[in-house]
Amino acid sequence: MDRAHVAGLTWVRVALAAVVAASLLGCASGGARDPGPVAAVAVPVAGDVGVHDPELVVTAGAWYVFSTGEDGKGDGAPQVRRSRDQGRTWEYVGTVWDKDTRPAWAYAKVPLVSNFWAPDVIEHDGTYYLYYSASSFGSNTSAIGLTTNTTLDPDDPGYRWVDRGEVVGSGSGDDFNTIDPGVITAEDGVPWMAFGSFWGGVQLVELSWPNGKPAADAEPERIAVRDTGTNPIEAPVLVRHGSFYYLFVSRDYCCKGTGSTYQIAVGRSSTITGPYVDAVGQDLVTGGGTVLLTTHGDRIGPGGQSYDDGYLAFHYYDGAAGGAPTLAIRSVSWTEDGWPVVRTADELATP
Repeated sequence: MDRAHVAGLTWVRVALAAVVAASLLGCASGGARDPGPVAAVAVPVAGDVGVHDPELVVTAGAWYVFSTGEDGKGDGAPQVRRSRDQGRTWEYVGTVWDKDTRPAWAYAKVPLVSNFWAPDVIEHDGTYYLYYSASSFGSNTSAIGLTTNTTLDPDDPGYRWVDRGEVVGSGSGDDFNTIDPGVITAEDGVPWMAFGSFWGGVQLVELSWPNGKPAADAEPERIAVRDTGTNPIEAPVLVRHGSFYYLFVSRDYCCKGTGSTYQIAVGRSSTITGPYVDAVGQDLVTGGGTVLLTTHGDRIGPGGQSYDDGYLAFHYYDGAAGGAPTLAIRSVSWTEDGWPVVRTADELATP
């Protein structure tokens, strides 16, 4: 992704080199596979880590997490947290807007909106583009909006988010739901946005710089589904690694505390437009997807993921804390045949 990166994370690399786990004893259904003998490393997080849908942004000065807003807090705006020690300790530093600066158009477009979901941040040519979702549960009367800033540092005198309006929208007549944006700049410099939740699954649409909105005549195309029933799939994230584009998705059911069944799955393609297939060759459009993370002990329903600088951030529901949504960060390892691994040693050792 077209983002600033931080260098010299030797403490993580040393830890990663030290973690070598045994191969899985078997493969589960749904495209799961033996990822090989390399496990990911969990970054220990502390501080203010109660988030949904964390969007991780790694910069040279600090790490940031943008996340779903809370009703009655900052007018439901996406929240901002910062870490000054490479993702280990987090502090809440505010919301993207308040009542005086909220995007009025979103309330007109989506009358039932009360908080804004699943932000995504990408940097292009010195500007940070923050995409966010306006919707309500169980409805596809939704919109993805855009706001921009020249810095992510709330202490910078130039820190100011500027509303850029609607990017894409959906309504009851559409077979898709315009939430959960995930934007990437492809190898040729063209930006693309994946989005979607339930309905027709995950969609992909071409954008254009510098406005960050759909290219002329661009139409959404489906790139992933879960099933032909309720189709619980969302939170797409696109990642370029080696010669492939990887599509990370969250499947099944979020937001039910300890009853959540969320899991993270992945497919890949040699082109940004797909088809995306899993490790056993099944197209994600026909329900494929290699499972990366699922419930393990008190870490229940992992999902709502994002990726930056070799790290996957996601939320889970902490069974030891009554199902509280909690931030987690994992380093991403890659197998020799080019598949991501985000499970830690103890998880890999579990049949």
